[in-house]
Amino acid sequence: MTESAVRSIDRLKDIPYPSAGSGSEYVSGWRVYATLLTLFLVSTISQVDRILPFIMAEAIKRDLSLSDTQVGLLTGVPFAVCYTLLSMPLARAADRGSPRFVLVACIVAWSAMTALGGFAATFLLLALTRFGVAAGEAGAFPAGHAIIARKIRPERRGMAIGLFAMGMPIGAMVGFAAGGAVADALGWRVALIGAGAIGGVIAVLAFAVIGPTAPLRQTSATGETFLRSSARLLATPAFRWLFIGAIAVGFASAPFYAFAAPFLIRVHGFTAGEAGLAFGLLQGLMGIVGTVVGGRMFDRAVQSGTGRVLGPPAILFLIASVTTSVALFVPSGWVAVALLVPGMLSFAFMLPWAFGASHLVAGKGKEAQATSIVMVGSGLMGPALGPLIVGMVSDAASAAQIPNGLALGMLAVPVASVATAIAMLIANQRIADAFGRR
Repeated sequence: MTESAVRSIDRLKDIPYPSAGSGSEYVSGWRVYATLLTLFLVSTISQVDRILPFIMAEAIKRDLSLSDTQVGLLTGVPFAVCYTLLSMPLARAADRGSPRFVLVACIVAWSAMTALGGFAATFLLLALTRFGVAAGEAGAFPAGHAIIARKIRPERRGMAIGLFAMGMPIGAMVGFAAGGAVADALGWRVALIGAGAIGGVIAVLAFAVIGPTAPLRQTSATGETFLRSSARLLATPAFRWLFIGAIAVGFASAPFYAFAAPFLIRVHGFTAGEAGLAFGLLQGLMGIVGTVVGGRMFDRAVQSGTGRVLGPPAILFLIASVTTSVALFVPSGWVAVALLVPGMLSFAFMLPWAFGASHLVAGKGKEAQATSIVMVGSGLMGPALGPLIVGMVSDAASAAQIPNGLALGMLAVPVASVATAIAMLIANQRIADAFGRR
């Protein structure tokens, strides 16, 4: 580890939770709840705006006379690349300047682009608005984590990260349910314009509730270039293994969410409604339980003083790898659904642990940067390549007349889950080792 990372973790030996600064900026009383509620709403509307084209894809395709390839471009690799890579410079701006300004500017940007998408008359114009949504949303999580690090007292930080992350499953549920209903009743254009308007209201709320944050005092560390600072973080064994684990999570989660519903429909004869209802409700429930319980458990793990802050998610991923493997080959569809639940839980449970541990290793003033690097790991290669690999294996199996070819392809999910667990266990040990250094 670098000397600064060791110092930031070594302080945990002498205090209940790592202190970050003097504490003069921490909010108290009702402002704690107002800040967390606002961040939750930001995360929720971000997820709603991101997934609306998924639920409205057929209507958009029909209205604009698009091909399946064009629909894929609206929601696939280009969006992932734009989102993950732009998160890094926006994270730098949040760490070095005002995270409130970055967050509000990002909300305004993606909300405006979402609303403009409702007026798009061609594929090119709609695609440009989706790139704008990705550019705006890229800064939301890094800036939100920077706000949490500076505004929320350290002993509540894991729970705060969990509540912020809980907006993702809630947003997915709202987007699929409300977005589909509005699109059916009033059209996809009204759904996009309405979501953009709601985002504008939340931007005003965020500006009003999240007070100004004093800039961090410049040090040699904060004066480094972004690339050099990122390379320094990745050079530390603990952060490097966290990053590897994030990559593995991407390879596990992206194919899981892309193919779980088609698997239930194709292999077990579920209707689209049955698969969507079962998978959507369980995903939302597991997302809420995973982020809230995971955040609280992370706080307790850090307060224990052992330095072992990644064991529980690693264990859960090992369990999920077994249950997911069995789910792919059991004859009963509803048993398969039940066996997929630990996988859904593991992805949500991991969020506060991965982000919280990355903040610990990175140290004060680099929380947003650490978040952005983890997001690049989980959001770039896995979503871009994972579903492609599963699809290629499935197609090859089908061409060879091997039954249940999709299940064979989806074995990539438990394999990546095992890789995630191994990486987290190694990172866990590296962080614990730092507790013995002074």
